[in-house]
Amino acid sequence: MQLEQQIANELQVRPQQVSATIQLLDEGATVPFIARYRKEVTGALDDTQLRQLEQRLSYLRELNDRRKTVLDSIRQQGRLSPELELQIQQADSKGRLEDLYLPYRPKRRTKAQQAREAGLEPLADQLLQSPQLDPAPTARQYLNPEAAIDSAEKALDGARQILLERFSEQAELLTQLREWLWRNGQLSVRVVRGKSEEGSKFRDYFDYNEQIQKMPSHRALAVLRGQREGILKFSLLPPEEHNLYPVEQIRRSFGLRDNGRPADAWLAESAAQCWKQKLHGSLENDLIKRLREQAETEAIRVFGRNLKDLMLAAPAGNRATMGLDPGLRTGVKVAVVDATGKMLEHATIYPHAPKKQWDQSLATLGKLARKHNVELLSIGNGTASRETEQLAQELTRQLPELAMTAVMVSESGASVYSASELAAKEFPELDVSIRGAVSIARRLQDPLAELVKIEARAIGVGQYQHDVDQSALSDSLDNVVEDCVNHVGVDVNMASVELLTQVAGLNRTTAQNIVAYRDDNGRFEQRKQLLKVPRLGPKAFEQCAGFLRIRGGNNSLDNSAVHPEAYPLVEQMAAYCQCPVEQLVGNSQQLEKLRSGRFSSDQFGSYTIADTLSELDKPGRDPRGEFKTARFSDGIEKPEDLEVNMQLEGVVTNVTNFGAFVDIGVHQDGLVHISHLANRFIKDPHEVVKAGDIVQVRVLEVDLKRRRIALSMKAAHGATEAPPPAAKPRGQQPEKRRAKPAPATKTGTLGDILAAAGLKR
Repeated sequence: MQLEQQIANELQVRPQQVSATIQLLDEGATVPFIARYRKEVTGALDDTQLRQLEQRLSYLRELNDRRKTVLDSIRQQGRLSPELELQIQQADSKGRLEDLYLPYRPKRRTKAQQAREAGLEPLADQLLQSPQLDPAPTARQYLNPEAAIDSAEKALDGARQILLERFSEQAELLTQLREWLWRNGQLSVRVVRGKSEEGSKFRDYFDYNEQIQKMPSHRALAVLRGQREGILKFSLLPPEEHNLYPVEQIRRSFGLRDNGRPADAWLAESAAQCWKQKLHGSLENDLIKRLREQAETEAIRVFGRNLKDLMLAAPAGNRATMGLDPGLRTGVKVAVVDATGKMLEHATIYPHAPKKQWDQSLATLGKLARKHNVELLSIGNGTASRETEQLAQELTRQLPELAMTAVMVSESGASVYSASELAAKEFPELDVSIRGAVSIARRLQDPLAELVKIEARAIGVGQYQHDVDQSALSDSLDNVVEDCVNHVGVDVNMASVELLTQVAGLNRTTAQNIVAYRDDNGRFEQRKQLLKVPRLGPKAFEQCAGFLRIRGGNNSLDNSAVHPEAYPLVEQMAAYCQCPVEQLVGNSQQLEKLRSGRFSSDQFGSYTIADTLSELDKPGRDPRGEFKTARFSDGIEKPEDLEVNMQLEGVVTNVTNFGAFVDIGVHQDGLVHISHLANRFIKDPHEVVKAGDIVQVRVLEVDLKRRRIALSMKAAHGATEAPPPAAKPRGQQPEKRRAKPAPATKTGTLGDILAAAGLKR
């Protein structure tokens, strides 16, 4: 019960909630399933609390396993006292446990061990306990020529090594000094001599000092990266006014006083050497490790939050879409997909330099758009994206009857997908670059369904994600993806193996079996058919069924988040209303009659009833927001086009602890520092923005040399200063900026090409 109580205290919930959740987890239940369908059991713990509980449970179980190992090791040495055993049993962290184990841990043959073997431990004890003894004469009594101890100096040095080890392994002292140094220590950072030019990107830290405990994660990771790359060096120093505190604490812990006795000076020097030679370096390593772990944990949290926002971005929906993967010399790769994401046709066009086949490219796009009734143009935001957006806008003007919408989307990770084994299996006959265009088209239709195909770490929405523990990052992001997929739900008749793999209770094998069964037997008509899928047993069905949707099937409840185990509840409700289940679904008037709670039972509690009524009211509702698009200003295509005080529209691409990065269409994201996010104090940028938000920003500064753009959102939040000059809207830019690339040829046949596509020259 101690473990449950500890977790309950940390999460500020009842121990019974923790015990019930642990039992469900141990029985194989998944977090999404527990969060959605076991609220009565857990007291409605949400997915965030459940993830924290699961993580903490794993840590404490590992701690208990290590505790058992430590106790067994010390017991085998015959050195386990009742007092030590109690301390080990009460250790509440791995660090505390290792401090207690330090004196008993098997170690290499140290100088202190050699001194003990030479018979010098009694000398160390004698001088420590009786400082009135004169060290030199006392040491001569312990000479041992066979062990190379042939002088008082060598004997005293050996005795000191024993004391240094003893001082540095005292658990209470270690804890006290470590926490004191964490609270007060200054991390002093300097540039390595001769590395200033090579490491210019770290110039902010060439001469930098900050209290280690207060250093935010992004600065910590920057300093650690600079040190790893050999540009920066650092040391953790006590504050100058208290630099004698550690030695004083060592002396106090072992009762050392300066009373003018013969051995007092020798013991004081031993304490000073202990701090200098043993403890300072060891504690510095411990605290740098703590700093790194805390910074990594925060960076992983930020990455996960951004990833969640990106994956839950509003889908454009099931509409025929043309994906454009921009390029200059290599051309713009084009792929048209139908409303279901099936690839229909592809092409490569060369509207930009060096070929400048603008009109031919327009004709090609026009033919494809008309042929496949394209409704959306999805443009990757890489090289030549703004030029390609101009082409797309020209196409929409030329074909107004199609009412197409051009949207710039992030192509982060598209190249990873296109070169993956999955893409090769899906499109074995396509060139890698065309696969990227398909991905760009699909991620506009449904970001979630497409992004699950890409390793989460390859989606660039984190801060220093390559510097953190990759295993911990992967585990965290996998949890985020799983939570997002199950939050939205999955159409079992449309979903890919990758999407199905993220559904609670399924793995890659069962996901592949679902797709294979679907291919062999046709679409699923009801959820119960899933039990016919090989290796998908009752337990897996219990976990996954509520998150899988069947549109247009035999049972209207199968297209909802109502779990099959709650179908009898819905049937009771329908009987009460004297109507078929189908007439109950989406019927607000009938559902209003059911809110009296008369259906509560041992099987169905208030949470299940409330969730069921909510789902019946709006079955199959997509929890993601309304689809919106940003419009970049014409003529503002590169950093050189920016001017201070320009007002621009942009899309938030990444949110960090120090601000938000915004794509304003110049191939270089601008930074809205946390101090410029609003006209009030902001502690966490996520209070104001999230990845995918469309925002209004004002240009503060453009540093072309360092490729940095500083932006502000204050004006967009009602700043009182006079409105700054805005960027000219579309259609009002100088003619030289609106000029399209000249076509590669002026021959009469070009007019025929355009006319055939229904376009004007």
